Order: sequence, then structure tokens, then C-alpha cells
Amino acid sequence: MVRRNFKRLDCKDFLIIYKTYIRPHLEYAICAWSPYLQKDIQCLESVQPAATRLVSGFKKLSYEERLRKVGLTTLEVRRQHKVVRRQRGDLIECYKILTGKENIDPHQFFHLSDNVHGLRGQSLKLSFNRSRLDLRENFFIHRVIR
Repeated sequence: MVRRNFKRLDCKDFLIIYKTYIRPHLEYAICAWSPYLQKDIQCLESVQPAATRLVSGFKKLSYEERLRKVGLTTLEVRRQHKVVRRQRGDLIECYKILTGKENIDPHQFFHLSDNVHGLRGQSLKLSFNRSRLDLRENFFIHRVIR
């Protein structure tokens, strides 16, 4: 759509269009679906090089040079920074669920461990059932407990 509607883009216009229309689609609900398969990560990462080629005069430059001139980082770098934020957000959400600050029954998500001995006063040790599928290993419950 951007290529069709904008024939010539300079760096300033490209940044506005990219940050407004393209990147939000790439990062929408990324903390929920959390791409972990290489094919999904590569699919997302392939959009940005194509987008940076839209800037006039940038087609022959390498991807790294285009990023430097435009002032962007790779999506993988952004994703790594978001992993830390996502982990913090997951832990905060877990705390809210366990302490009743969210209107969610904690037993829907978490199982309290039966082994309360040796927990040094901790009564909220969590456990989860092992899953057969690798897909389930990256769900919210498993990410938080790990």
C-alpha cells in the first residue's frame, strides 16, 4: 500500500509512515503470541528491509546502511528489548492474578505446589502440568512459572 501510494519518500516522510502504518502491524499483540519459531521471526524481519528500500536513493545500499541512515534498529534488537519488558509484564500480571487484583480465578491458570515444606515461608509456589506439545511451552502460564 505504501509503495503504491507514495512514489518518492525521503527519510523524514518514511519514518513517519513506517512508524505509523507498518511497525504497529508487525508488533501488534507480540507479547501475547510471542514469536519463537525461526520462520515467524524471519517473516517479520523480512518486512523492514523491504520497507527501507522504499526511501529514494536507498535501493543500492546495504540493509545496515539503510537502517543507520534512517535511524532505526532491526526488529530483532527491538524484540530482545521487549523480551525483558514482556517478562516483567508477565510477572506483574501473574502477581495481580494471584493476589486477587484482577477479576480472574487464579486456579484457572495456576496450580499451587503441594510441596510447601522447604519454601522458606513462601506459600505461593507455583507448578504446572507438563505439556505434550512444544507450542504450549510458550504460553503465558509456562513462561511465568519458568
